[in-house]
Amino acid sequence: MYRLLIADDEALEREGLEWIVNRMLPNQFEIIHAENGRRAIEQAEERRPHIVLMDVQMPGIQGLEALREIRSMLQDVKLVLVTAYDSFAYAQEAITLGISEYIVKPASRDQMAKLLTRLVEELDREREKRGEQLELKSRMSTIQPLIENELALILMVDQAMGTSPETLAEWLDFRLDKQGRCLVIAFPGHDSSLDRGQLYETIRRLAKSQTSCIVSSILEHHLALFVHQPQAAEDGEEGLSRLAEKLAEAARALLHIAPSIGIGSLRNGAEGLRHSYFEAVFASTYPGREGQVCLFDDLKQGKQDAALADGVELSEERQRSYVLSALNRIRELREEQTATVMDRAIAYILERFTEELSLEDVAEYVHLNPFYFSKVFKQHVGENFIDYLTGLRIDKAKRLIEDKQLILKEVCYQVGYKDPNYFSRVFKKVTGVTPSEYRALPR
Repeated sequence: MYRLLIADDEALEREGLEWIVNRMLPNQFEIIHAENGRRAIEQAEERRPHIVLMDVQMPGIQGLEALREIRSMLQDVKLVLVTAYDSFAYAQEAITLGISEYIVKPASRDQMAKLLTRLVEELDREREKRGEQLELKSRMSTIQPLIENELALILMVDQAMGTSPETLAEWLDFRLDKQGRCLVIAFPGHDSSLDRGQLYETIRRLAKSQTSCIVSSILEHHLALFVHQPQAAEDGEEGLSRLAEKLAEAARALLHIAPSIGIGSLRNGAEGLRHSYFEAVFASTYPGREGQVCLFDDLKQGKQDAALADGVELSEERQRSYVLSALNRIRELREEQTATVMDRAIAYILERFTEELSLEDVAEYVHLNPFYFSKVFKQHVGENFIDYLTGLRIDKAKRLIEDKQLILKEVCYQVGYKDPNYFSRVFKKVTGVTPSEYRALPR
């Protein structure tokens, strides 16, 4: 039920409009009255109506002024200007307020009913669109960590994962041609009984509330963030250090120990960010800097760049071996995340396989790029989408044929095919016999 505010200084006008609304559109509106502009503003602020019928001429605050105030409070409200004069000047000003309709009193019952019906339809469409947006956001929140973790892993280890980092970065709107740094949070010796999911979600939620970043899963005893450089130069290292302190505080609250945080140098591209990652690992494990935030660039102060670079190269080899040893765990986690998404996809297919259904339809349902969905689906199920869908349809067709309750043309339509000849060819390709030959087989 929608809320309708009727604002008019004449009580008879308000009551007349309410009678028309209740008579022509019963049980659709909760009616709110306002006898002047000020009261209309107060009612709008308190009751938040979906539609406002406002008389333009009222004592005190005039109708247009009241509508302007209401519009500033309620961006999505439908505003209708009611006047006894067919004034072009009113219409001009009404347009600037985004008023939905401009009607002249006395309005007929049919005119008012048609107007309110149209506005209700608009409100219904907008509500449905908001619902779709919330569903889309929910789906994205499910799949984004999976793709994000895969990109982070590619940036951390030069390992072919079947998809280019540029493709994943594009899906995540994380440009690799922009400069950025890697930040590594190391928590050696933390309580192994701690829920890794809780630690990961806490770090990820806090980091994303502060900046544009990609967050990896927890690799044994560390986690990596790839962070874009802020546009303002003064927010660069200082801003990242502040973020690091906040992350350290959040991790400390969960682990009851101070994590070590290393920050790599400013770089761009997949290879550059990978190098920044190893610099950050080096800084996070630098002797004497345990439990602190350590910038790799600061370590260069007072040291020979070549000597430090040699140390980083040695660290890279050591850490690369360490990271690779953790790949199996990350793959298991990725497979678990993928399984959740694929379970939703398969449930959707099982529900709809007798209808017109495409790979793109299912990919959209789980909010995945069709190419990526096709790749992951085959890895998870063991066959491609078309073969899987065809198998479901032919299995159902065999059961229906064996049941002998339907003619073969009806079986064709029941399992999702529109062309009986095409259905017959597909059936023979899968089973080796035509539908009629299959029905004739002894049981």
